[in-house]
Amino acid sequence: MGSSVGPEKSLDVTLNLPKCDVVVVDDDVSSRNVLAAILEQAGVHCEAATSATECLSLLGQRSFDVVISDLQMTEMSGMALLEHVRQRYPRIAFLMVTGSEDVRVGIQAMLQGADDYLLKPLQMDLVLFSLHRALQKKQMEVEIDAYRRRLETIVAERTEQLQDALQQLEKSYQHTLEALGQAIDLRDNQTAGHSRRVCLYSVRLVREMGGTEEQVRSVAMGAWLHDIGKLAIPDAILLKPGRLTEEEWKVMRSHVMIGYEMVRKIPFLAEAAEIVLMHHERGDGSGYPRGLKAPEIPFGARIFGLADTVDAMTSDRPYRQAMSWQAAREQVEQGSGTLYDAKIVEVFLGIPTEEWERLRQESMAYDGSNR
Repeated sequence: MGSSVGPEKSLDVTLNLPKCDVVVVDDDVSSRNVLAAILEQAGVHCEAATSATECLSLLGQRSFDVVISDLQMTEMSGMALLEHVRQRYPRIAFLMVTGSEDVRVGIQAMLQGADDYLLKPLQMDLVLFSLHRALQKKQMEVEIDAYRRRLETIVAERTEQLQDALQQLEKSYQHTLEALGQAIDLRDNQTAGHSRRVCLYSVRLVREMGGTEEQVRSVAMGAWLHDIGKLAIPDAILLKPGRLTEEEWKVMRSHVMIGYEMVRKIPFLAEAAEIVLMHHERGDGSGYPRGLKAPEIPFGARIFGLADTVDAMTSDRPYRQAMSWQAAREQVEQGSGTLYDAKIVEVFLGIPTEEWERLRQESMAYDGSNR
């Protein structure tokens, strides 16, 4: 081996060659010395290793930028050394030296992670050019990796900011829905605090039944807005103290369709709109507006329908006093499988009366109401 090209032809490469530390690995002393001489002539600091094991020992002791290894060595081949280096030191450039002119050998080395390969007899300009190119490649990999980490940091920060913004937006939606629910309740003073109570009851049932957070949100929004259509019902009918006539009932029942039309065009309230429309449907088909039976009534509307009925039973009305929770439970149980979904009734009855009373008291404390 030897250099067939003088320093003049490699001048441009050496001028641009960055400062680096190189390990030359070859169990043939003459080959090792020739390669070390080429590198030292170009001003590259290098250390020699007589075997792959010695090379790995040197890499473990201090930092190097490049390994230039012979392919054929007795103790451990250059390919085996390459595998070790790639696993432990992925940022070190690796050049494979081979005496085989079979291009497949070089391709295989590069497929296994070598940055380039050199053919014997070595030529100074080609050695330095390959070294220069390998160092540039590794520097580019470092820069790309740093850019990727910066990008990941930026994405994480932006994601966190977006999540915070969405949480604030969701809170804003929630406050708006609560305000609407309270406005509806205030207009119908017979149902003061009703929207908050049925929201708490409905959410409790959904969670007990293993509902998703999306289902919880939809049911909660539907609970706040379920009677929004009553805003369009005339006071003479909505606030009438006595029984309604058939014609007045027809107007009163229209509040579900009115509310549905008000809500359904708002994208994030699409599922809640179903509750607004169907919260008076009953499992046996006796409800309104469509007389749907249990399988046709959406899950959220079935849950809310029970919560709504329970609150009506346990709340005072001008024409009757509130039922006790025990009486309400018995009446709900009687309607299981007909008026109400049997599974939802089972879950409702499985929750202790004390829990329902606590939720009612929680609602009253929030509203500042003793109704």
